[in-house]
Amino acid sequence: MKKKVHLRDIADKLGVSVKTVSGALSGDSIRMSEETRKRIKAAAEELGYQPNIVARGMRQGVLPIISLVAEGLITLPFATEIVRSLDNTGRALGLSVMATNVGSARGIDAGVAEALRFTPKAIAFATMFHREVTLSAEVARSIDLTINCFDAGGQVPAVVPDDVQAAADIVSHCFDKGRRRIAFLNLPGILAGQLREEGFRAAHAARCIPVQDNWLLPATRGAHYTEFAMSLVQPHVTALMAASPRPDTILCGNDRVALEVYGALHRLGIAIPSDVAVASFDNQAEIARRLDPPLTTMALPHRAMGRRAAEILAGITPAEAQIQRIPFRLIERSSL
Repeated sequence: MKKKVHLRDIADKLGVSVKTVSGALSGDSIRMSEETRKRIKAAAEELGYQPNIVARGMRQGVLPIISLVAEGLITLPFATEIVRSLDNTGRALGLSVMATNVGSARGIDAGVAEALRFTPKAIAFATMFHREVTLSAEVARSIDLTINCFDAGGQVPAVVPDDVQAAADIVSHCFDKGRRRIAFLNLPGILAGQLREEGFRAAHAARCIPVQDNWLLPATRGAHYTEFAMSLVQPHVTALMAASPRPDTILCGNDRVALEVYGALHRLGIAIPSDVAVASFDNQAEIARRLDPPLTTMALPHRAMGRRAAEILAGITPAEAQIQRIPFRLIERSSL
């Protein structure tokens, strides 16, 4: 087993004090020449010295850790981009990310209490889907930022996706492509669906184009959208394509709905995009890129959210607003 290198080893090699070595490697303002700092850092690298972050944390009162309390986030494939980006950016800023998962069997209070035991530099709470959360006063005092959700009481800064602007942007893009009759198979009962309808209507109003209200339809049956709810896509698409005039574009609440729309149109013998265009939200690459034709969609800004969250939690830049909305990115393919 390789012997652990200590500050004393570096000090003995260079003939300096342990305090001088510690000051050079930690960036402390202890007085020494720049040449001495360089020699100490070179010797530390040569010997393979690894700093003891626990000891450093004890001296500073906190550990160089971002503690992420995640409500199911770690298990959702495309939402893990938030965690990956948070971790990558955090490491670049000298911080490690420690994640703990919470859910129905283990609440946020327990997750935050566990995080506090490690005296992290900052604590963030993140959810799988964009939604409003209600935090107890104690939890709100302990959390520095919420990600993909916002506190109903407005006690904690938040980084969330800008669903309203995303819908306005994709609808405006459809208009720029000459499309005017847009149906929307939306996600019922969830915040993203509500906000996207708001953006859908705003884009129509901006161009003075009326919304066909009977073409705003739920993609699934029931009060709330889930991927396991009974789909209404096939009957809706059949009815829309039988209308006169019929839509020239179907906007889908997410890429899973778009996948079903493709199947429904194929069964009716309707070509995409020559007969009807299809557009969507999320940019789940395993779906959007592999559809025929590949799907035009608005990419969820999960990487940008993770990056921005890390900058805020590291103290590099402050939160610009109590709720900071991160824009989606248009991924233009050949379905529109």
